[in-house]
Amino acid sequence: MARFEFKLPDIGEGVMEGEIVAWHVKEGDQVGEDQVMVEVMTDKATVTIGAPKTGKIEELRAQVGAKVQVGDVLVVIHTGNGSRASGGHPSKMPAASAVGEIQESLPGTSYFAEKRATVETASGPQGSAEQEAHFEKQPLATPATRKLARDLGLDLRRVRPTGEGGRVTSDDVRSASSAGTLTAPITPTAPIGQAAAVSGNAMGRTAPAADVADKRIPFVGMRRRIAERMHESKSTAAHFTFVEECDATRMMQLRDKLKPQAQERGLELTYMPFILKAVCAALKKNPMLNSSLDVEKNELVLHGHCHLGIAAATDQGLVVPVVHNAESLSLFELAAEVSRLGKAARDNKLTVADLSGSTFTVTSLGKQAGLLAVPILNFPNVGILGVHRIKERPVVQNGQITIGQVMILSLSLDHRIVDGHVGAAFAYDVIAHLEEPALMFIDL
Repeated sequence: MARFEFKLPDIGEGVMEGEIVAWHVKEGDQVGEDQVMVEVMTDKATVTIGAPKTGKIEELRAQVGAKVQVGDVLVVIHTGNGSRASGGHPSKMPAASAVGEIQESLPGTSYFAEKRATVETASGPQGSAEQEAHFEKQPLATPATRKLARDLGLDLRRVRPTGEGGRVTSDDVRSASSAGTLTAPITPTAPIGQAAAVSGNAMGRTAPAADVADKRIPFVGMRRRIAERMHESKSTAAHFTFVEECDATRMMQLRDKLKPQAQERGLELTYMPFILKAVCAALKKNPMLNSSLDVEKNELVLHGHCHLGIAAATDQGLVVPVVHNAESLSLFELAAEVSRLGKAARDNKLTVADLSGSTFTVTSLGKQAGLLAVPILNFPNVGILGVHRIKERPVVQNGQITIGQVMILSLSLDHRIVDGHVGAAFAYDVIAHLEEPALMFIDL
């Protein structure tokens, strides 16, 4: 027999290691050439790698969550041909060097996407009995086919495959859509023996849940990468935070005046473009905050452009898409780019370029932003601005107390690089532009 040792290929762009985030095969499975086998997450992208040979999966050498180096054996495939080498040992074929398709999407998000089981009963929308009877926990399909299923709102696990090696094709997806296959994911019910006991007593209390086991979720992919980045930031940078109030009344008034013009252009004008404008103006006056430290060369890099990261919460975790060259964009251009990046984040369609190269970060939870939070630096950025909820509060203007729209800003900085008075100067420059928005159009 012949054994093929499949090694992690050179993915390029200086990538030397990756993390296994999902296997699409198991030991004993028969695979066809190019059949999807494994997803490997790198710092650049998620790489889907297909089988280089037709054969049987003999051994998986790396588990989900393991970090592997370029050249490490990932899987051994019994190809079913060839002869034994001298000495009675199986011959080893050359290691594969080609990779599968590099998906320009958020690394690792497919593993932590919410996993919901479909209910194989008569309830809910149904297609033909044949389609409804099919269920595959890990369907095989190309990225293009998976995207088509998402666009059509189909549960790919319910689509009966007709392609070679059990692969779901684009035609299969279209046929299932036309047939009315169950599309909406349904939250799974608890397994028998783990259901909560709901029996009242004389006091009207609910009985405690019976035999509910702990649930363990592999800490891999997206969540693990976030944890590593947070730990690196907190253990490397010397964090300090400066907090101040900002009267957002005039910014809100200007936004209300410009909303009709934005709507004519198909834009939803939020407060974020105004904040980004103010940040660009303040970074121009305080370039130290638009820098990063190159530890290997012992150099401080003052960046020539404002590439502003916008922290965004998604179902898979925190991501930071980047508005590149923000200083050169108009208010409405910023609004369009913020809208595009927000939609891409929600739809899990951010590209590698969308997530790369930030020089300063802005974070906000919108209506859930709360009174105050201390943001953690998006390392190696030396500054991050936390924007909090606008609330009506007493404001003193010209010696008179009035009701103003007050927003609290929290600015976290790397104290190794930014002195306290420099950070305070930056914060007050941001506030000056937000409290008198006309300044944005003078300075930029």
